[in-house]
Amino acid sequence: MIRLFAFILALLTGSAAQADELRPGYLELAQQDASEWRIVWKAPIKGGVTPETQPILPDNCKAKAEMQREMAQLAVISRGTISCDGSLAGKKIGLSNFAAAQNDVLVRIAPTSGPIQALRLTADEPTVQIPAKSDSGNVAWTYFVIGIEHIVFGIDHLLFVFCLVLLIRGGWMVAKTVTAFTIAHSITLVGVTLGWFGLPQQPVEVVIALSIIFLAVEIVKKDPESPRLSERIPWVVAFLFGLLHGFGFAGALNEIGLPEGEVPTALLTFNSGVEAGQLAIVVIAVAMLAILQRIRAEMLPPAIRICSYAIGIVASVWFIERLVA
Repeated sequence: MIRLFAFILALLTGSAAQADELRPGYLELAQQDASEWRIVWKAPIKGGVTPETQPILPDNCKAKAEMQREMAQLAVISRGTISCDGSLAGKKIGLSNFAAAQNDVLVRIAPTSGPIQALRLTADEPTVQIPAKSDSGNVAWTYFVIGIEHIVFGIDHLLFVFCLVLLIRGGWMVAKTVTAFTIAHSITLVGVTLGWFGLPQQPVEVVIALSIIFLAVEIVKKDPESPRLSERIPWVVAFLFGLLHGFGFAGALNEIGLPEGEVPTALLTFNSGVEAGQLAIVVIAVAMLAILQRIRAEMLPPAIRICSYAIGIVASVWFIERLVA
């Protein structure tokens, strides 16, 4: 049991820095005037992207000076300016030495006139052609995959959903509770992204960590003879905290922006991707608990308790880090 606890704690602590951080790389070209463009290249440290992985500019563009690099959390960010002769429509953009990369890269092309383009680079397709107008199908797939990656690699959201499954342990009740969480974070995601309301990101991240601590404590204190409020009406708890998690999703989405003219599509597919990833997490967690129940039923309660303590410790570390940041 001690070894299992240590393993889970080490695994979660090793992932702590990735909480609520989008894993894909990010390449942006933003037009400043008739010929000058600002370039930003965010290269994830993990996932196969190396210092040799550099932007391949359209053939009518050239760098004006060497790009300036700075370290950020889990990424190296390079910034600079390039000079382009004419439009970028129909030109190719990509990355060199990208064949071994595990991460995808989002490309955002923002001209001063015309729609913002959202493209995606992969190891199989390291260069793409910049279309003359936004492609709804491409935008939909790009933001759907980003949504999946955010819930899977945004470990704080993942742990919150996992804690809901550990706390409730009932198929229909889990379904209702996760649905409440989905509705709530969808409301705030759309509202913040469209500029209807908003909250500062730091306090939101603090409360998200606190929500995980709360669920971990509720799991540890669970008593079959005396159900706690979080067990009797878990959908209310999930809805209230889901509103705050939606602010976290919106912050991640604002990091990369939305393509003009395709905002509804991007919003819908990003949220659908989040839900697809969330559903996969729920299915896997329920299946794991069912398998353990069938194989070694007596091991299930201590295993749940160990997971709860490990999750609570890591969430407490996040809470303190975000509080003092």
